[in-house]
Amino acid sequence: MTQARSTIVSIEESGVYHCVSRCVRRAYLCGRDSYTGCNYEHRRGWVRDRLKELSAIFGVEIFSYAVMSNHLHVVLQTRPDRVRMWHDEEVAKRWCRLFRGLMAKRAGKEFDEDKFEQIRKDRERIGICRRRLGDLSWFMRCLNESLARRANAEDECGGRFWEGRFHCQRLMDAGAILACMAYVDLNPVRAGMASGLEDSRFTSIYDRLVERRAKQRLSRLGKIDNPSRAQEREICREENRQGQARWLLQFGAKDSPLSGVDDEYYTALVEWTGRTIRTDKRGYIPVKLKRVLDRFNLDAEEWAKNVESYGTLFYRLVGPAEDLMMFAKNRGQRWIRGRSSSEQLYKTEKKAA
Repeated sequence: MTQARSTIVSIEESGVYHCVSRCVRRAYLCGRDSYTGCNYEHRRGWVRDRLKELSAIFGVEIFSYAVMSNHLHVVLQTRPDRVRMWHDEEVAKRWCRLFRGLMAKRAGKEFDEDKFEQIRKDRERIGICRRRLGDLSWFMRCLNESLARRANAEDECGGRFWEGRFHCQRLMDAGAILACMAYVDLNPVRAGMASGLEDSRFTSIYDRLVERRAKQRLSRLGKIDNPSRAQEREICREENRQGQARWLLQFGAKDSPLSGVDDEYYTALVEWTGRTIRTDKRGYIPVKLKRVLDRFNLDAEEWAKNVESYGTLFYRLVGPAEDLMMFAKNRGQRWIRGRSSSEQLYKTEKKAA
């Protein structure tokens, strides 16, 4: 039975969600369209730039993303708790940045000052804006509508660009988040669009790798006492690369659901999983990575296979079987889709035996 979006997404509480938007019919979001012969690779940058822009306005944290040929993935956490703490002026300013207006754009202003004053003085409207800035549906609306308008303008056409409303899964615990992030980051590898993470441009794992390597190069360059002009230019480039992933979730934050994972462990885990998927061999999972999976009660032996088939395993909810059944019980249901898949992803007593 189809579940209403409101039963999955909580507007009042923080939650982590996996969202997917897919283009309608033969439309191509990015890449080369073999049907029309057109190349839309440049649109991948549109998606990343818009995600980065919206993450600085809405009360959300971007965990991972991937831009594919005809669809996009994003894993994010809504933070309505943070939005409630913003001052009224902050809410008004962010809302005006979101909808700048034609005059402000032409004048090169961050937002329309007259509109800002009107909203700031209207307590009722401030309440509406505050609620929307912490709302997942409004975030995805502002992402998809902007991309659709821009793509339709480029194609000189009108009409629907996306299949419909975005598909949404709620990730109920850290194990579900980790599996979903790895699945999203490895999408280009699974689809054969990239041979490894180094080729998976316009994914969060690629941005994290660039940032990590930039830090290492900066560390080496920082040991030079009197850098030449060429070395100074190189330092500037590495500083820019280092900031490439700053808008993504930074591992190690105290209030993060993945507080037990750092950037090094996550990158190593995704790299190992990607190699295993590409070679079609299970291989031996390193001890240090197995410890990370064990910490979240994930089945280390079947990890790579579960990540590869993640897209077909779950529907609306992803998490331990007991959490899924508790959710069903609270809704008066005796069964919920995804229970058997949950037992496949997580460790169970039967497996242990």
